[in-house]
Amino acid sequence: MISRLVLAGAAAVVGYGVTAATMTLVKHAPAELRTRFDRVNHVGRTVTLSEGPAVALGLTSAAALVPAGPARLGAVASVAAAGAFGAIDDFGESGSSKGLRGHLGALARGEVTTGALKVIGIPVASVLSAAVALEPRPLAGSAFAGRCADSVLAGGVIAGTANLFNLLDLRPGRALKAGALVLALGTTRTPATSVLAGAAAGAIAAALPDDLAGRAMLGDTGANALGALLGARIALGGADRTRLAAWLAVLAGLTLASEKVSFTRVIENTPVLRDLDAWGR
Repeated sequence: MISRLVLAGAAAVVGYGVTAATMTLVKHAPAELRTRFDRVNHVGRTVTLSEGPAVALGLTSAAALVPAGPARLGAVASVAAAGAFGAIDDFGESGSSKGLRGHLGALARGEVTTGALKVIGIPVASVLSAAVALEPRPLAGSAFAGRCADSVLAGGVIAGTANLFNLLDLRPGRALKAGALVLALGTTRTPATSVLAGAAAGAIAAALPDDLAGRAMLGDTGANALGALLGARIALGGADRTRLAAWLAVLAGLTLASEKVSFTRVIENTPVLRDLDAWGR
């Protein structure tokens, strides 16, 4: 228990420190660099996207504290890949397609958008990361079948959680508060999950003040990285295949629902969710 607490504390310090330091560096950078991060939010206010790369870097750096072994490589790779594909969409956006259906439709027409790269790249990277990180568990007497099943289920949870947090990053503080809620409801059964929990807590604490104030936003870079890390925490937490399949089904259902239903509208029409969403702004 003590060792896991120490690991979590160290990861929180690294996650907070790297995230805060990176955001501060951008704030004091030359104007021509700072303006590259400028975006207009939902109320027409100019905010900085520097929070996203800062959070992604903080999470990736802290994930490297996972004890040496396959779990470390898988955790770092999944978070870094999610942040990188998010950054491609944030800073090199091409095409006007939006949402899962839009990006896949564009791809079917032969148009490779940055969003399509993200839609394909994050799941592929997540499955590969899970294949590296997880201990083999046979399925029907076959080690190969077991590895394939576990990799797809765990990778799907990582990628699905990354996408979910991207869908939540539409109002100040929303995705970060959702991340804190997931942390509070989760458990830390292994050294790896303790590190990932600490990493998320530190990065969220560093980013939350500017995010709530409407000065900065996660963007795809930060939201995908945070979601991937929280998904990796579930995937590396010793969940059996039934639980992973249940998580994946919920995530898939929410993703499909987002194509038809506005999460923001649902939150605004639900008093408890609306109050939680508005808290701290």
